[in-house]
Amino acid sequence: ISKIYIDASHSFSFIKGGKFQIQLLREEKRGNPQSSATMAEIEQDKHEQELTRKIAVILDDTKASYAVHNRKVKELFNLRSSSPQSFSSSFNNAILPVFSFQRRTASAERIVRFISTFACFNDSQKSSIDDNEFLEAFLRFLLSAFTSTNKTARFRSCQITSEIILRLPDDAEVSNELWDEVIEKLIIRVGDKIPIVRTFAIRALSRFVNDSENNEILDLFIQTLQSDQIADVRKTLLLSLPPSNATSSVVIGCTLDVSESVRKAAYIVLANKFPLHSLSIKLRALILQRGLSDRSPAVVKECLKLLKDEWLCKSCNNNPIELLKYLDVETYEYVGVSVMKALLSVGMCKPDGSQRIQQFKESSNDEARDSDNCNPGFELLEPEVALYWRVVCHHLHTMAQVKGSDAAATAGTEAVVYAAEASDSRANYRFASRQLLLLGALLDFSDSTIRKIASTFVQDLLHKPLEYELDCSSNKIVIGDGINLGGDRDWAIAVAGLVKQVHAADGEFEEVILQIVEELARPCRERTADFMEWLHCLAVTGLVLENTKSLHWLQGKAIEPIELLNALLLPGAKHLNLDVQRVAVRCLGLYGLLERRPSEEVVKQLGFSFVKGPSSISLLAGKGLIDLVMWHGPQEVDRTIGQDFLSQVPDNRLHISAELCNKIDAVNDGVLFLLYAGLQSDFFDQALDCNENESVQATLAEGFAKILLLSENYPSIPGSLHALILAKLIIFYFSEENNEQCRLKQCLSVFFEHYPSLSANHKKHLSKVFIPVMRAMWPGINGNHGGSTAMISTMRKRAVRASRFMLQMIQSTMYQKETDNHVNTLPEENGGSVNHTDEIEAGEEGLAIRIATEVVSFQTKKTAAEKSYISALCKTMTLIRFRVSEQEAIKLMRLLLSRVAGSVSSDKELFKELTSMAEHLKDLDSNPDQDLSRDAAVLILG
Repeated sequence: ISKIYIDASHSFSFIKGGKFQIQLLREEKRGNPQSSATMAEIEQDKHEQELTRKIAVILDDTKASYAVHNRKVKELFNLRSSSPQSFSSSFNNAILPVFSFQRRTASAERIVRFISTFACFNDSQKSSIDDNEFLEAFLRFLLSAFTSTNKTARFRSCQITSEIILRLPDDAEVSNELWDEVIEKLIIRVGDKIPIVRTFAIRALSRFVNDSENNEILDLFIQTLQSDQIADVRKTLLLSLPPSNATSSVVIGCTLDVSESVRKAAYIVLANKFPLHSLSIKLRALILQRGLSDRSPAVVKECLKLLKDEWLCKSCNNNPIELLKYLDVETYEYVGVSVMKALLSVGMCKPDGSQRIQQFKESSNDEARDSDNCNPGFELLEPEVALYWRVVCHHLHTMAQVKGSDAAATAGTEAVVYAAEASDSRANYRFASRQLLLLGALLDFSDSTIRKIASTFVQDLLHKPLEYELDCSSNKIVIGDGINLGGDRDWAIAVAGLVKQVHAADGEFEEVILQIVEELARPCRERTADFMEWLHCLAVTGLVLENTKSLHWLQGKAIEPIELLNALLLPGAKHLNLDVQRVAVRCLGLYGLLERRPSEEVVKQLGFSFVKGPSSISLLAGKGLIDLVMWHGPQEVDRTIGQDFLSQVPDNRLHISAELCNKIDAVNDGVLFLLYAGLQSDFFDQALDCNENESVQATLAEGFAKILLLSENYPSIPGSLHALILAKLIIFYFSEENNEQCRLKQCLSVFFEHYPSLSANHKKHLSKVFIPVMRAMWPGINGNHGGSTAMISTMRKRAVRASRFMLQMIQSTMYQKETDNHVNTLPEENGGSVNHTDEIEAGEEGLAIRIATEVVSFQTKKTAAEKSYISALCKTMTLIRFRVSEQEAIKLMRLLLSRVAGSVSSDKELFKELTSMAEHLKDLDSNPDQDLSRDAAVLILG
């Protein structure tokens, strides 16, 4: 092994482009008979070779286990002490093979760890100035490889440098000039094109990021974190950030990262570096809201660990009430509920047998004397206490139902005492009142007297008008969202739950609420109601539509369904007040879901509101139409308005006429094409006052993602529309314009993970959209010029990422992982399609042929944008694998490759790759001398 180290070290002059080269001058002198080398030089050369062999033997011993490292470090230290003059050069020669070994095997990593440990070793009993000299000389040796054109040399030098920097003690004596040089070159390597080099450069710089004299490092970290496309690099950057006000928002922003590992790392950093007290209430709530609702169980687990171990145990002394006070549950109630449910689910925060709600009630007698909003002596639970007991009681009640016991009955019945207090719905007491409403839904109303009192109570709740305030012009401004009862969706859900519990008989819930709707609708039908009365009536209507099973349960009540539609919902959707329109459109969408067959009036009005309304109304109309399409099916919805547009679209058409996107008419073009036109049109005002995280296009994109995932349920949707929608979703996913739509990007990341695994038909769609997506994203193609040079470069990188992403989706789902012996040969597929061309189209062969025909379609004289576009396509094409069974596709591709190679002959490296691909295809061709028939070629190209 030691001889291998020596022989390998002599071959390292191949690392070109940098100072990292070996000069074997002494070897040349020894082999030249006319050399003037003296005997002393020859002896010195022999001594260095022998020393190099000894070092190599020690290095070889360290690769098996970390257990021998301490002993071997001392052996190597003794060698250095015995030959201080020649040790450094011999050591450098001995470790050279490490710089050519690219694979990160366990043995290689142990050797790297040993080298770094030895470089930092300082024997206190034998320490001398030689220790510092060796360290500085070794660091300069490593720095010489930082600029090498060989990526493995850069990788290993950055790796060893980072290990040394992180291991060095704070009192290590290294010159400031050397540290400045190290930092300067590491900063350059942060921009390296190889991700692993960037990772270790960042890891090394993390030691200096806290230094006030190196503020540019922190700025570089933050900038790189926001722009780097590799998850491992972002994760390393995240773990390297120091705690500060400037970095807290950056770390919390990473909780929305597309990569699961980065999101998980964000919660590790928050737990270790950011105490609870250092974060604002808004940031605490944001952290928990995202973490506890994350799609990844690993991220949820890490967030729960932060919540339990750091915030609850260390900062709040295991007191859940104190923790809830840090979260401001009145403002962030959903977060408080999620926190309590998460803690209870793992057996924490349960009350012991001695605790009662009365212990937590606090008297507000003194405050009542100074407030007109409270009755004297009125006792009110603190918001945190009210939420705590509401969630605890609900948890105990659920556990009792599951286990078939009434273990929670005692705690639950305490809410009876306070149920009447919930009727006070003033804003100051709304939160605590709603907690009591939710507790009331757990009670038993089988007693007729209690049920009668409770019925009167819920009637009062439903009749209570919406709250408002007056502006400077005495105009009414509704308080709340203007959609739900009480202006708050959570309040409306609590009221509905209590009404269902009080009126639990079949049809009784609908009968009670529709009777109130009939009363509230009278002034609306007579056109004497103001917009506040309209909003109240529609809010109660939405309550019954959202909580009933079908229109059958509404028939025979105080107001019939058809009367509800024609006298209230349709007029409301055409009201002059936009808030009234918004609520009515939402109710129309709910009404359509309850119909056995969607009515023409509902579909047409939703389509009209979708096209003509402002963004807030278009958003709700779009949701309503998507729900109708998914519930009733697109063809059934179109037939409602007298159209059957989907059956007229050929399955292989990948283009829709420009007139469709301009005239946008549900009646003429069908609902699904109307929604697709909205997906790619700019006629919407994207900014929404109601929710900054929502937009019309994001809502449509999520809806279409669901439709594609469930496409087996909608056979009427043509394949061409599948491909169009898929192409648009991929462009959305990689578009910088949608960076703020974090929820959409996470949704699409889950969609892309599951979509290609559904069927061969879906894989065919992936192959179909490849070229349209590349054309749409590549600047300078089809008139898309992009902008500045930097912007064009960014757009090209995004397009390349998209192409590799689509190829990876096809490859990862179609074939099993290949063995090392069959890198470029695909296994045979069993049970192929009846139509052989369909099998080619669904496979990678079809994608390769599409790319090749796209490349050869360009003229001889190409623009700069076209040249870069063709180059990117060809590089992707060389990654495609062919199955031996597809002999016709192989022969056709060989013919196309000759023309493709000719179009990129000026790029020698790419031409070489294409030539290699052509040779490989020739090897796969079972009969290379036989030509492909013209009919077969036309059939495949078709």
